[in-house]
Amino acid sequence: MRLRRKPWIDTAIHDFDEFVFSKDAPASAAQCGHWAEVFGRTAPLFVELGTGKGDFICQLAAREPEANFIGIEAQQDILYQAARKIQEQGLRNVRLLVFDINQIDEIFAPEEVAGFYINFCDPWPKKRHAKRRLTNRTFLQRYRRLLQPGGKLCFKTDNRPLFDFSLEEFAAEELGIAELSYDLHAENCPENIETEYERKFSGFGEKINRCVVTFPRG
Repeated sequence: MRLRRKPWIDTAIHDFDEFVFSKDAPASAAQCGHWAEVFGRTAPLFVELGTGKGDFICQLAAREPEANFIGIEAQQDILYQAARKIQEQGLRNVRLLVFDINQIDEIFAPEEVAGFYINFCDPWPKKRHAKRRLTNRTFLQRYRRLLQPGGKLCFKTDNRPLFDFSLEEFAAEELGIAELSYDLHAENCPENIETEYERKFSGFGEKINRCVVTFPRG
């Protein structure tokens, strides 16, 4: 369900211009290949596709201050909430982008990214929409170009059909499965960072599927 748009956020989002690329000041080809300069340091760059309200990326960035993180979200109203959390926590290693993931090639250069995170993306359950799934092989091929050799993709979902589909796509692209779980919370993984969505649906008894895939060299 799409949230009702809040027009006041178009102005309020500029309170975070230091680290947010908003609709009025979008990320562009000018940043492609130059994200280390944007952050003011050279460090591994990780990207979350679909940041939502920012709980995950905030916790991850706080836990790994030696890395740089970019969160991408299409809806500015939602990203505003993530921006508030980042400012409140004083996180300096995060940038947020209001951006359409379908144009991801325009803002990252080949081998610029160390890893991607995809958490509870839209499953697009209808077969005719399979190409829109972020784990479709067409997207995987694009991630491969942007990832450094040996780069990784971390994927979580509560949707088992989407997870099974994704595993088939990973196999088709000959990606390595480094970690695999069909019931993450039953394993009580101490390193797991929960998203807002994950807390809600695991509370309903939904099983959380997770895998980490690696993109081999060459």
